[in-house]
Amino acid sequence: MPSFDAVCKPDTVELRNAVEQANKEIGNRFDFKGSDARVDQGEKELTAYADSDFQLDQVIDILLNKMTRRNVDVRFLDRGKVEKIGGDKVKQVLTVRNGIPQENAKKIVALVKNSKIKVQASIQGDSVRVQGAKRDDLQSIIAMLRKDVQDIPLTVENFRD
Repeated sequence: MPSFDAVCKPDTVELRNAVEQANKEIGNRFDFKGSDARVDQGEKELTAYADSDFQLDQVIDILLNKMTRRNVDVRFLDRGKVEKIGGDKVKQVLTVRNGIPQENAKKIVALVKNSKIKVQASIQGDSVRVQGAKRDDLQSIIAMLRKDVQDIPLTVENFRD
């Protein structure tokens, strides 16, 4: 039976490359000379450091620009609040989404069921599996999900015939 998985998973290699390019540009820019502006990458989060709120906005803008150029969707990042750390320095934690949240998965399943196309959708951990008898039905579901689900970046994996 043909099936596919709808997942929310960033390309970690491209994300790391975008962070490295952003740090390189921050190191080369004149307005960041002598400052402690940078982006650190952890397992499931990025942390942006800067000397002021304005510079922090500039650092995040550079990071988002590099992500866009490397075809990494910026909706993968959830911004945390800006924290003051010693003196005038500030930091902001950007959480990287990995997996579809449960409430969004339920919305996707309901959307598939309301489409009246003969497919079944089920939640499989942090992804949604869609199965159907015809390949064309699955492709129309993929097109519908790309059009209707705007708040999270969905990708399609494991398309099987």
